[in-house]
Amino acid sequence: MIPSIKIKKTEVLSDNWYTLRKITFDIEQKDGSWITQSREAYDRGNGAVILLYNIANKTVILTEQFRMPTYHNGNPTGMLIEACAGLLDEDNAEDCIKRETEEETGFRITEVKKIYEAYMSPGSVTEILYFFVAEYDKSQQVSEGGGVEGEHENIEVLELSFEKALNMITTGEIKDAKTIMLLQYIRLKNIL
Repeated sequence: MIPSIKIKKTEVLSDNWYTLRKITFDIEQKDGSWITQSREAYDRGNGAVILLYNIANKTVILTEQFRMPTYHNGNPTGMLIEACAGLLDEDNAEDCIKRETEEETGFRITEVKKIYEAYMSPGSVTEILYFFVAEYDKSQQVSEGGGVEGEHENIEVLELSFEKALNMITTGEIKDAKTIMLLQYIRLKNIL
């Protein structure tokens, strides 16, 4: 059964970095009765993520950077190894991920393959993340990467063997869900 929903009230709790709203709504139950609930939804916009892979060398490109929420939740250094990602802003997902790839990794890619899209934390965050993969080689490297200076990004670019990256999931060195999903996609599809 798909429940009927009636929005009663939407309040903006914070509009500092992104927007946090409290939404009060009536929702129809299976028995036909209605109850009132309130939920908070964090709207940071939609994003895109990509895993670059090299078939000949059996390598992948990942990034490492400081992530305050992980530090706040028990990551002693706050550093997180991730696939390249970014917010769409006004771009479509493909244009966004091409731009982010060049800014963060230094690789200018022209061909990307969208593999799926997913809500990453649907209980509290509105974001849909668009997942991509693309083959890369050294001839596509146009800079050192590292992010956009004006955005105060301090991103380290990592080129790792695919097997090492997979093992880093098991050892806990890679804990980022989107990155784990992309590495497992490469494994499941026998790309490397």
